[in-house]
Amino acid sequence: MRLNGEISSGEEEEEKSQAGPVVFSGGSCGQKVVVGYALTAKKKKSFLQPNFTALARNKGIYFVAIDLNKPLPEQGPFDIVLHKLSGEEWREIIEDYRQKHSDVIVLDPPDAIQHLHNRQSMLQDVVDLNLSDCHGKVGIPRQLVITKEKDPSTIPYEVSNAGMKLPLVAKPLVVDGSAKSHELFLAYDEFSLSELEPPLVLQEFVNHGGLLFKIYIVGDSIKVVRRFSLPNISKRELSKVAGVFRFPRVSCAAASADDADLDPSIAEHPPRPLLERLARELRHRLGLRLFNIDMIREYGTKDVFYVIDINYFPGYGKMPDYEHIFTDFILSLVQSKCKKKLTA
Repeated sequence: MRLNGEISSGEEEEEKSQAGPVVFSGGSCGQKVVVGYALTAKKKKSFLQPNFTALARNKGIYFVAIDLNKPLPEQGPFDIVLHKLSGEEWREIIEDYRQKHSDVIVLDPPDAIQHLHNRQSMLQDVVDLNLSDCHGKVGIPRQLVITKEKDPSTIPYEVSNAGMKLPLVAKPLVVDGSAKSHELFLAYDEFSLSELEPPLVLQEFVNHGGLLFKIYIVGDSIKVVRRFSLPNISKRELSKVAGVFRFPRVSCAAASADDADLDPSIAEHPPRPLLERLARELRHRLGLRLFNIDMIREYGTKDVFYVIDINYFPGYGKMPDYEHIFTDFILSLVQSKCKKKLTA
């Protein structure tokens, strides 16, 4: 079979040779932990960095590439399967494997991941939360979904009819891992919106001091980093500028703002109790253990926050100290499984 992000059998052999003689634990307590992974070449390079895999081996964790040319049940045995591949075929394969191998921890369930592939459904769980008693308020910007069937020329009417305020951020509705699905546009006037191609989501732009908080979730662990974002847009600028402008992914590692000299009222992290409650609620509602949240603070406020995006299995290689956080997470999963076996 051939799947998106196919990993060759040669890579699997290389991974085994680097690990040395692997004793497959198959979930047995006290032995080496074997993590089978199915990742795109790009994700493998960014995630399985030498320092990370070396630390993992020192802790008894071995990463073994899953050969996509062979049936998954014939490989392993694995304690954990870590995956991020697109396509319906892989989704069916990993779901079938998960159902038939309940002793293997699959990170994460494919149906739960699918929930984040649609920008409309991904944020609905945030809307349903009530965090008003938790050191701040968390919501999402007002948004409007433009479906594939819509004629682009009708978008200005849809926006006007919905009472949306300019400027608007336009994002593709479907998140499929492609570069196109991460393209973002900023629209200064309604009529220019007809230049965009549905399906897409339109969000009201919220001034946030040009700073975004990227909140990484790894199991129960939370790590916050600051990234430069789009600057505030004044009413004067809005009245002078027209058109739709494409802008790059502002939350990449190159845009790090952690060491910048920033206004404390903008740079201060969201309250820890708020983040812990938000992460806990979303882990439960999404059914995921590996994701990140892109959050902004409304400019001029101290405790009004908006979640603008949620991503599954983000670029953890950009997260400070990810090597220790992730290996500790893997060990905690296996230890928890062992405890359940002993008390069963």
